[in-house]
Amino acid sequence: MRHLFRLTDWTPDDVHRLLDRAEALAAGGATADLSGTFAANLFFEPSTRTRFSFEVAEKRLGMHVLNVTPEASSVKKGETLYDTLKTLEAIGVSVAVVRHPEEGYYEGLGEGLGLSVINAGDGCGHHPTQTLIDLYTIRREFGTLKDVTVAIIGDLRHSRVARSNAEMLVKMGACVVLSGPPEWRDPDFPGEYVAIDEAVRCADVVNLLRIQLERHNGGEDELVADYHRAYGLTAARAHLMKPGAIIMHPAPVNRGVEIADVLVEAPNARIFAQMQAGPFVRMAVLEWAFKRERVAKSWACC
Repeated sequence: MRHLFRLTDWTPDDVHRLLDRAEALAAGGATADLSGTFAANLFFEPSTRTRFSFEVAEKRLGMHVLNVTPEASSVKKGETLYDTLKTLEAIGVSVAVVRHPEEGYYEGLGEGLGLSVINAGDGCGHHPTQTLIDLYTIRREFGTLKDVTVAIIGDLRHSRVARSNAEMLVKMGACVVLSGPPEWRDPDFPGEYVAIDEAVRCADVVNLLRIQLERHNGGEDELVADYHRAYGLTAARAHLMKPGAIIMHPAPVNRGVEIADVLVEAPNARIFAQMQAGPFVRMAVLEWAFKRERVAKSWACC
């Protein structure tokens, strides 16, 4: 079994191979037969899209699905995440999908585990399957990732999606520009910081981010109150976008904050298209994790 902790461990060829497989699945291609296997979903933070997208993917592959509620598990008694995963492994679970508030929770986990762990988001760290979904959406729109300009705008410092996307887009040959409040910038992100209007004007993809209030320390009420005017994609600011440019957002969306309500389902918005791609991308990831002979031969080399 294999783990997916950070997408940055993958090569561009690995990524394109996964995206090719997801496209084949979306087109109705035959799936791997994972019937009789068990998947456990452990979400220590709230989730709608990621959790249910994984569950749909697991069931489409024929897997039995266990949804572990941390509040009702032995974690509340002091059991470590490692021991919880070892318990699941011992009773027959083959893959665990884990979202956790601690950045890098997976460090050292893989060494003693026989089941596969797929990171569904770790604090402000990484969100590999969401990044794969975003890369899938961009490649499907433009036919390539190379030389596509992506503006990532918003609460950069607290966003695991922003970090994963920025790192992988650069690795895949895209051009990344960044924008948002100076208080929420991260100097470690690849890409050039520009003013919000310039980011919107130059981008092929305007990739907006939710304000991660649950990760803030408070004292930023005034900034949040004025955010839409200062840094949001307003209806007026959207007119700066060049022809053919698209709007993306990993969601959940705060309408009227990071994006105007009228733009969420605009003709050039791909927000719900990202969600639609989710199960197919995650099916491809689950097949990759198993690496069985029943899985497409394209996985044999990665």
